[in-house]
Amino acid sequence: MIILTTSTASQTLSVIPRQYNDSQFTMDIRDDSTNVNVLYHINTAVTSGNYLTFGNVFNPILVENHFYDLYLYIDYNYWNTNNSFWNLYDVLWQVDSDYKEDIFRDRIFCTDQDIDQLNDNDHYDMNKGKFTSYNGYNNDYIVI
Repeated sequence: MIILTTSTASQTLSVIPRQYNDSQFTMDIRDDSTNVNVLYHINTAVTSGNYLTFGNVFNPILVENHFYDLYLYIDYNYWNTNNSFWNLYDVLWQVDSDYKEDIFRDRIFCTDQDIDQLNDNDHYDMNKGKFTSYNGYNNDYIVI
């Protein structure tokens, strides 16, 4: 699971894709709560080691405490993203293609909390800032 924030600045994603052959692809993000899809065309991805790294500014911004489905794919219907449009696709090239080549699928959770489970043992707290407990009573003895 990828954890992102509600920031309006560019956020960097590093994924291990199914294939490394192209730095241009389409990113589809679907909000699980509202079922709204937003498409982004990524053309600045860089392969570093085993990771495909790219940055993106999310517009509209991601909503706090929402889950999203992330889907990266090469869209053969999007012109100039691949060289295999007309010579490898066996349907008339003037007809829109419905073929998509999967690169990566994952889930995104959006939160502004600092989460560092490896070093600081900071876990996600669902009630952070919303619930406070009161312990002002004297519970030293039981009255019968």
